[in-house]
Amino acid sequence: MLTVIHTHVLSMSFIFFLLGGLVWITKGPKKMKFFLTLEPFLSIILTFGGIYLMWSGIGWFRYMVVFSGILMTLTYAGSACLVLWQCLVPDNKQKMV
Repeated sequence: MLTVIHTHVLSMSFIFFLLGGLVWITKGPKKMKFFLTLEPFLSIILTFGGIYLMWSGIGWFRYMVVFSGILMTLTYAGSACLVLWQCLVPDNKQKMV
C-alpha cells in the first residue's frame, strides 16, 4: 500500500505543479490563481494523510478524505477550464494581424 500511495502522491504533485504554472500565466484575479495553485497540495496532504490515518484505525477521518478529494477534483477542473478558456477564447483587446 505504501508504494501505491507514494507513487500517487508524487505523480499528482507533479501534475498539479505543472498545471499551477499554467494557471499563473493566464489572465485572472491573483487571489483565484493563488487558491488554484496552493489548494491541490493541501488536498493531497489531507487525502493521503487521511488514508494513512484511516488505515491506522481513525475511522472518522474518512469525512476529511472525501471532502479533500472532492475539493481537489473541483480545483483541478477549475484550473484546467481556466487554462483551456485562455487558450481557446482569444482576447478581444489584442489586435489580430
